[in-house]
This record gives sequence, structure tokens and C-alpha cells, in this order.
Amino acid sequence: MKTSLKFLGIALLSFTITSCADAEAKKKATTETTAEVSLEKPIKSVLTAEEQANLTADEIIGRLKKGNENFVNNNLTRRDHSEQRRKSAIGQYPKAIVLSCVDSRVPVEDVFDLGIGDIFVARVAGNIENSDIVGSMEFASAVAGSKLIIVLGHTACGAVKHAIDNTDAASMNMNALNNLLNEIKPSVEMTEKNGEVSSKNTAFTNSVIKNNALKTVDDIRTASPVLADLEKTGKIKIVAAVYNMETGKVDFI
Repeated sequence: MKTSLKFLGIALLSFTITSCADAEAKKKATTETTAEVSLEKPIKSVLTAEEQANLTADEIIGRLKKGNENFVNNNLTRRDHSEQRRKSAIGQYPKAIVLSCVDSRVPVEDVFDLGIGDIFVARVAGNIENSDIVGSMEFASAVAGSKLIIVLGHTACGAVKHAIDNTDAASMNMNALNNLLNEIKPSVEMTEKNGEVSSKNTAFTNSVIKNNALKTVDDIRTASPVLADLEKTGKIKIVAAVYNMETGKVDFI
């Protein structure tokens, strides 16, 4: 009888210790989860006029690089889009304007881990400039205060590939597309020939993509004396960059 009671006491003591340990573990897990949730509270604010005014172009590039790092690592910032939408309805103070290709695989805001009100985005196949695009950039920078203009090319660009392969879009009754491809062809001509002049030559194609972004930057300066002057006086920067479709990384040129 005494032996049975002894074993019963040991069992009860063991159960009590286990229960206490489980309770402590659950408490710790709950605390850690709460802390994690607290740290990951979604951003509700939007960029203000004062914050925009205090940023420099180089600081913005640094932030965009960090945002792109978040994108590459699948660690995008949580945002309360409903609250940001409500706050941004009062006014907008974006830090930059990005000229991107229309390619659906280049989600510009996500690529830089940005939210509502953070940037202007203009899109056209082959990320080339025209009067409407340049006018939009003048509005973004000279009127709305953005400090940075980025021409964002990307690998595997279909428009660049067709320009390299000299596709005759006009023969297919696509005169507007043919005109667009003609805008890219000077970038093909200026690129050093290394091997076959074909979109199948990946190294050559990537060089054309880079040169096309750089040429667009120069064309923007030529087309807009206002933007060129803002850049000369250090108020804005106009830069080129290329998005790598496979890695998600953006390289500023």
C-alpha cells in the first residue's frame, strides 16, 4: 500500500512539473508571437511634404536599394492600404518617378517595397521617352517635388528583342508599334557587337537593354531643359537602372 502511494505521489509530481513546463512554454510562445505581431504592425502613414522636402536624391536611391533587398528576400513591408489610401487622398508627395516598361512581370512598387503615395510610375514598352512621358516627369519633379527620375529597364525585354531582330511590325498593320521599335533601334546600333546580332545572344541583348535605359536618360535631359537644369543645380537626379527578371534585383547604372 505504501509503495503504491509512493508511486502515485511520484506520478502526480511528474505531471505537475510537466504541466508547469507546458504552461511556461505556451506563455513564452504567446509572448514571442505578440512581440512579433507588434513589430510587424502595418504602416499606415504616407510620405508628407516635409519628409519629401528633406530627402536628397542619394538618400532616396539608398532607400530604394534597401526596399529592393526586401523584395529579393521576400520580406515586403506590411501596409494598411485602406488607411494609406485615405491619408493620401488629401495630397501626394512622392519621392521619385519611375519610367518602366509595360511588362507585367515588373511590379514596380513591389520591386522597391513601396506603398501608396511613394512614387509616380510611368510605363511604356521598352521604357522609352516621348513628349507625354517627359511632361509627366516635369509634373512629378518640377511641380510635385519628386527628387529622383529612374529609367528602369529589365532583362528579357520583348520590345528590345524585337528591335534587335528588326521585326517589321508595319507589315502587320501595327504602325504605332513599328514607330516604337524604331525608337529603340539606335540603342542597338550603339551597342558593341560581340557575337551574333540577335535576341538569342543574351549578353548582347542585355547590353542593348542597359544602353537603351542610358540613352533614354540622355534623351530626357535633351527633351526637357527644366529637368536638365534641376539636375545641374543638384535638386534632382536622373538615373538608369536594370531589373533582373530572374533574381528580382535592381542594378543602378
